[in-house]
Amino acid sequence: MSNASAHAKAAPKGTSSLYRAVWRWHFYAGLFVLPFMILLAVTGGAYLFRDEIDDWVYSDLKFVEVLNVPPLPISTQVDAVRYFVGDKPAKIVMPSASDRSTEIVIATSGGDRRSVYVDPYTGMVLGSMPDRGTIMWLVRRIHSLAEFGTATNYIIEIVGGWTILLVATGLYLWWPRTGQKGGIVTLRDTPGKRSWWRDGHAVTGLFAGFFIIFLATSGMPWSVFWGKYANQFANGTPTGYPSGVRVDVPLSTVPMIDAFGETGWTTENAPLPASVDGGLSSAQAAPTAIGIDAAVARFDDLGIAPGYAINLPHGETGVYSASIYPDDLDQQRVIHLDQYSGRALIDMGYRDYGPVGRVLEWAINIHLGQEFGTINQIVLLLVCIAIVFMSASAGVMWWKRRPAGSVGVPPLPRDRKSLLGVTAILAIGGVIFPLVGASMIVIWLLDWLFIARPASAIRTA
Repeated sequence: MSNASAHAKAAPKGTSSLYRAVWRWHFYAGLFVLPFMILLAVTGGAYLFRDEIDDWVYSDLKFVEVLNVPPLPISTQVDAVRYFVGDKPAKIVMPSASDRSTEIVIATSGGDRRSVYVDPYTGMVLGSMPDRGTIMWLVRRIHSLAEFGTATNYIIEIVGGWTILLVATGLYLWWPRTGQKGGIVTLRDTPGKRSWWRDGHAVTGLFAGFFIIFLATSGMPWSVFWGKYANQFANGTPTGYPSGVRVDVPLSTVPMIDAFGETGWTTENAPLPASVDGGLSSAQAAPTAIGIDAAVARFDDLGIAPGYAINLPHGETGVYSASIYPDDLDQQRVIHLDQYSGRALIDMGYRDYGPVGRVLEWAINIHLGQEFGTINQIVLLLVCIAIVFMSASAGVMWWKRRPAGSVGVPPLPRDRKSLLGVTAILAIGGVIFPLVGASMIVIWLLDWLFIARPASAIRTA
């Protein structure tokens, strides 16, 4: 505690109480989120190029030689897979181009799922792997911390909220003061000096701050607490999933996320429709489904973009569901067909969403590096590199500044009211993101118990 007191006395006299209060919270925010930000930046930067990386790593499975013959019917390709593995198909991913294979996902008798790749021209099985077993799916799970258990989903939400507060407080600390020379948009000194690291950290944050806030907020819809209730609000009103597209449509109790495994944010909790055109009743003979070939022909007639995934009917009231979430949002689409008549029960695209759904889907598309193509990928990759540099420079600054034997918490402000004022302002973010607010209370209590109160006792002794 004597180190903390000595450091407080050694602080520059020109530093205002408000500056110290903001600096203190900026320090605590960074202490918590920087390790996670490095992980998110590295995995997120890699995931921006997921298609390119997976196509290169699994080129022998994903690409085929184009032959001057029409592709085989999907039912024939499914039969080839069933002969190869002997299990039931659950999903089919249609080729997005003439040189692409067909991916058929099999639900095995052991309870897992495998992706089997088929040459659409010859019916030859090219090989298989666990469903979602690619390198980039692993990167995605690490990025979301899902690889480390469900409880870590709460950490992602807290990190996202603290990142926003970190940028806001960092902007205040960067703000030029009277007579300041350098460190605004230029770097002073050399990498051996702390001021160079401070300037590099601040100037990089100035240019990358907007993008960092965007990534943090656009990642929130996936969060376990805030994202859940935001989805319920959006889809409980006309602002999200458009209720008009399912008027007079029989619905099941199965949400799309459970049936598809992956879907758009706006539609993930929307219930699947139910097939009833077969006139299901105990008095009738079992109706006959139209079959996968007829379903594919129907989807193609409706004009869905190539490369769509088809989920096969599950049970007597199940539906054929086609979905695609491409780079071009205007081509995002979900179609559900009655399995007996082929009638389109729901046919919905991006433009059918409510305003909240459209904004969030657009933001998510950019977050994934899709909306603006290669430019989108490159800009966000540079932001990820900036985040890694800012995290590293923060660690270097802390190491160079901290007194020996101390954690190096920034000094308490002389006027404690300023600390309370800054805390109250930051608490607004805690109300918007409740998990962030809860973590803020924990940090405030720890600071008061182990840093602020002992330092005050020393000063008044």
